[in-house]
Amino acid sequence: MKNKFLLVVTSLFFFLNSCAKDDKLMEANLSNPIANPAKDITDGGFRAKWNYVSTAPKYLLDVSKSPNFTDFVTNYNAKVITDLNELVVGLTAGTRYYYRVRAQRDSMISGYSNVITVITTGTSSIPEDPTFLKVKANKLANPFLIGMAIKANQLNAGSQYDLILRNEFSSISAEYEMKMDQISTASGVYNWTVADKIVAYGNTNGINVHGHALVWHNSVPSWLANYTGTDAAFALEVKKYITDVVTHYKGKVKSWDVVNEAVEDDGTMRNTVFLRRMGPNYVNDCFKWAREAAVAAADTQLLLFYNDYATSDNIKKQNAAYTIIDGLVANKLIDGVGFQMHNTIFAPTKSQIEIDINRAVSKGLKIHISELDMQVNPGNAPSNLTATFTNELRFAQKDKYQEIVKIYNALPAANKYALTVWGMKDNESWIPFNAELNHPGNDWPLLYDANFGLKSAHTGFLLGLD
Repeated sequence: MKNKFLLVVTSLFFFLNSCAKDDKLMEANLSNPIANPAKDITDGGFRAKWNYVSTAPKYLLDVSKSPNFTDFVTNYNAKVITDLNELVVGLTAGTRYYYRVRAQRDSMISGYSNVITVITTGTSSIPEDPTFLKVKANKLANPFLIGMAIKANQLNAGSQYDLILRNEFSSISAEYEMKMDQISTASGVYNWTVADKIVAYGNTNGINVHGHALVWHNSVPSWLANYTGTDAAFALEVKKYITDVVTHYKGKVKSWDVVNEAVEDDGTMRNTVFLRRMGPNYVNDCFKWAREAAVAAADTQLLLFYNDYATSDNIKKQNAAYTIIDGLVANKLIDGVGFQMHNTIFAPTKSQIEIDINRAVSKGLKIHISELDMQVNPGNAPSNLTATFTNELRFAQKDKYQEIVKIYNALPAANKYALTVWGMKDNESWIPFNAELNHPGNDWPLLYDANFGLKSAHTGFLLGLD
């Protein structure tokens, strides 16, 4: 009995001693705090919050404008807090901040918590970065053209459009006025007036002119759409048009989108008049005629592009587009691919864009991000739309512009051509008023607001050039 008693006492001693060691071990380690979403957000501050860490009597709070905490808001670099929240004050309205926290006991400090993003309410008085886009791009080790889609009526000397174009952009694309139904009025009959104005503006001001587009199913003139001749005669009309346009602009237009949007979203060839009248090889034929016209005109530096949309997050469409591109590469008819990039703040992802573009890079082709804009209201149901351009949307758009420019900037020098934004001002973009998108006027997809003011998207573009 005595031995049993001693055994119990000994076991209890070792158990309590073990527990004491475990407690000391727990005390020796501080768990990382968990930061919670901010509360009480105002123009000038917010309340930072975090969870309790056992045995930690104090916490160290960091607040920064940088997600990497490369700098700190004054008084908020490891600020000592003895509570589980802190009212952060003295901030700027309409500005994005980040906070994180560590637990502390005596000289022991835990690791960092998760990082919380906060956007203060109101409108920031801090101006956007006014650096000119092309000036920064031209200083890169591997510079590239910065493009803008334009309309002829914007090109009046001294206008706000003119000043911005000459200061910021090194390339232009006609938004609509260099397409087939704008130039061709009948077989062999052309109205060059508006297109010539666009080309002359670029040439006079030392701005690259990208031709958009020789063949597109939505810009077929009525005389050709209703053509009653044979299919062979129809093809000869298309050949004549391509030849005459390329020849007319020899040395003045540096590149052309030869065929635009030949692939449907389901990955099939788009059922256009060109497919019906000329057959499935019509894209190759159009490129062949464009190349032959350039060679005949001694325009040996002319670059020929295939241009399409939504290939990054639609694999069926992407694969179908590359089937066309592979055929053109095999026949040595294509110089580059235009990726329209009518993106949203949600999609496509960085990885999807990189995979898509790198397929063309691997074929030795030049890359043109040809019609860049960034929807912030991508839902088709009006109930999902916001009627105001909030700070959250502003910063999300800034991030996505930075992301796409950074992706492009990282391309090998030999594959870079141009990065073109599809329009100047939000209120003149096609996106808010497109019936299929069903935005009823509520979107702000570009770099400038309705008053030519620089947006955070413009700053994001500049940051992508870093």
